[in-house]
Amino acid sequence: MIRFLSLAMFLVLASVTGCAPGNGTDKVASDKITVWHWMTDREETFNELAEKYKALTGTDVQFELYAPTDAYSEKIKGAAQTQMLPDVFGILADKRVISSFIKAGHVLNLDPYMDMDNGRWKKAFYAKALNVNRFMLGNEFEVVPGIYAAPLDVMNIQMIYNKDLFKKAGLDPENPPRNWAEFLDTGNKLHAAGIQGMVSGWGEIWMIDCLASNYAYNIMGEKKFIDTIKGKVSYADQDWIDVFTVFKDMRDNNLLANGIVTMVNKHAEQMFANQRAALAFNGSWCVNVYYGMNPDLNYGVMLPPAYSNKYPMKIWGGAGASLMVNARSKNRDKVVEFLKWFTAKDQQAYLANKTRNLPANKESLGEISPVLVRFVDDMDSVTHPNNLNVSEFPKVIEARDKGIQSIVIGEKTPEEVALDVQAVKIREMGKAQK
Repeated sequence: MIRFLSLAMFLVLASVTGCAPGNGTDKVASDKITVWHWMTDREETFNELAEKYKALTGTDVQFELYAPTDAYSEKIKGAAQTQMLPDVFGILADKRVISSFIKAGHVLNLDPYMDMDNGRWKKAFYAKALNVNRFMLGNEFEVVPGIYAAPLDVMNIQMIYNKDLFKKAGLDPENPPRNWAEFLDTGNKLHAAGIQGMVSGWGEIWMIDCLASNYAYNIMGEKKFIDTIKGKVSYADQDWIDVFTVFKDMRDNNLLANGIVTMVNKHAEQMFANQRAALAFNGSWCVNVYYGMNPDLNYGVMLPPAYSNKYPMKIWGGAGASLMVNARSKNRDKVVEFLKWFTAKDQQAYLANKTRNLPANKESLGEISPVLVRFVDDMDSVTHPNNLNVSEFPKVIEARDKGIQSIVIGEKTPEEVALDVQAVKIREMGKAQK
């Protein structure tokens, strides 16, 4: 988060001081389209599609991989500084940072292209995938309304369960828990059978924030959740205490694997793939990860069981990877034509089946594997912080998530965490008003 915020401040400074343009692809017309990405699992498939596109159109598309993601983010930062960004790129950051790139003149508004041919390109995508990179009228970032990226795939984050371990614990593998009481009972039955419960990358606190947001929507609804961000509702409100109690209940009913609060997601994925835990809280990208670790893994997918019947259960989801067009590229129209082709039905289906990620193009759904369909079925339930026109203070999010960690390890009660988070909220609101 610190890296993203410093990048945002840098970009604002660069746009004010008028950094001199470089001699990169953003300034010189070329017969080649350059795409920067970080997706190591898709490099071979990207290159195969590039060869196909060249055979069809004569246009050379070069995919350049920069990984891991930290290295990619640093590469983007340096390129923005010198105005040497490629024709196509993505930004691994939140909406605040994306807005700073846009206001610095680095990202093309795709609305005019999306609206061509009766909006055919736009209509092919899941609306919630587009919304991750859409800025609405009146947004807090003061960005001109529009869609600023084409989604390459979609994702959502759900509960995954091991059918064989469920059966071993006397649970029905074809009927996973649907409500909170059944979920708590599942934890105790797994424990009685000597089987670890849920693994997840809760050492990376954004995954805690994801599940906490899910239950906040379920317990208080979207409006009250947004009102909390706006400072109209206190984190000491009973609904927020109930959100924090969710994690106490999971702890007390043996649903959480040992060491979950220090676990990185890669380790969690290894534990689940090796059948050392019966549950995982993970994203749809896990289909490819689990296949690489254990192709014969027998698992199912389910929504996190609802704690309350007052509001529907929501899950994080939307665009996974998105690609942006350099607004300064002399190849803009050619680049857009490539992105239209790259995100069309056939190419999306090819990518989905080769890399086991959910396609962003709805027209590809009939051509993907059954295990991916299990995730697609719940795309109507997705939400994402980037879809809101407001954002919480980073220090409040950190306090909320670290507070949940302290509940899981028994250091604090839900009531204590609620008061702690509200104290941070008051402090941050005071700073913002100065």
